[in-house]
Amino acid sequence: MATREATWAYRDDHDEFARTFYRRFGDGVVSSIGIGTYLGDPTDERDASYHDALVTALESGVNVVDTAINYRHQRSERVVGDAVEEADVDREAIAVATKGGFIPFDGARPADPGAFVRSEYLDTGIVDRDDLVAGQHCIAPDYIDDQVDRSLTNLGLDTIDLYYVHNPETQLKSKSRAAVYDQLEATFEQLEKRAATGDIRHYGVATWEAFRVPADHDSYLSLPEVVERARAAAETVGNAATHLRAIQLPFNVAMADAFTVEAHDGADGPQSALWFAHEAGLDVFTSASIMQGKLAAEVPDDVAAKLSGETSAQRAINFARSAPGVTCSLVGTGSVEHARENVDAGRYEPLGADAFDAVFE
Repeated sequence: MATREATWAYRDDHDEFARTFYRRFGDGVVSSIGIGTYLGDPTDERDASYHDALVTALESGVNVVDTAINYRHQRSERVVGDAVEEADVDREAIAVATKGGFIPFDGARPADPGAFVRSEYLDTGIVDRDDLVAGQHCIAPDYIDDQVDRSLTNLGLDTIDLYYVHNPETQLKSKSRAAVYDQLEATFEQLEKRAATGDIRHYGVATWEAFRVPADHDSYLSLPEVVERARAAAETVGNAATHLRAIQLPFNVAMADAFTVEAHDGADGPQSALWFAHEAGLDVFTSASIMQGKLAAEVPDDVAAKLSGETSAQRAINFARSAPGVTCSLVGTGSVEHARENVDAGRYEPLGADAFDAVFE
């Protein structure tokens, strides 16, 4: 797993970057730009491109890799594992994050997806039919436990540095909010046990809508309630403190809701997800930092003028990592050229708090 000593040594090896490029994560440090592995066809050619991009980034100053078991039908996890092993970087200098929640296919989409889910997950008892939503999503404890094991195998790791429950708001399609909180707490208990045995170091919740929409939205989940459920889970298991460490949510120039929508009850009233997480001591990893490539083409002129970077992608990345409370902004990186461009975005200072606020004026 990533360690304090190795991540700090990695930072020292890349001291050509601005001092604000690396940020604290637990007792170590991570780059404020990370590698995402979501997009792309499930092909050997795409695997090779991802592999080369990952190795380039890891050897150039980025030490955060984000994936999920369902990304590209488990291919992304497997490529990440190969790249972490083959890069000329100490494994203990790299923070590897993955997720579980969506039912993953294996290498390719099967001819009959329903039959695959039945034979692989329902008939084996790994998933109870009542816990399966939309035929593809489950966050029940036994299922997540199974997915942790599969991810460890795919990644070839002894420990996953950060394991996310993936898009729990999907469960709201067929369950009450109270039922989803109860299931999250039960799953957090299982993750607390896996943390105690060293299979994962930290866990978190990765969302698309849940934390950045108003409280009356169908997909809303309360971040304060999630934190309380994690604390209760740790107490039930007997851990001294919760291993809930991070949240992941979209944040970019066009999707700034995590900063602007005040939907979470803080000590002094409603707060945005970013501010609540910051005050609660949670790390925030932003997804869709260049809006799945759209912002690589163009950032609005009035915003671009306030941001540093030679390209639109670099300016978009620097916007995302400038937000208060953000530890790392993830960028899909499927080629060596994009890896180099994204890493170089870290050579620019992010905006200060006042300058970031001015973007919204």
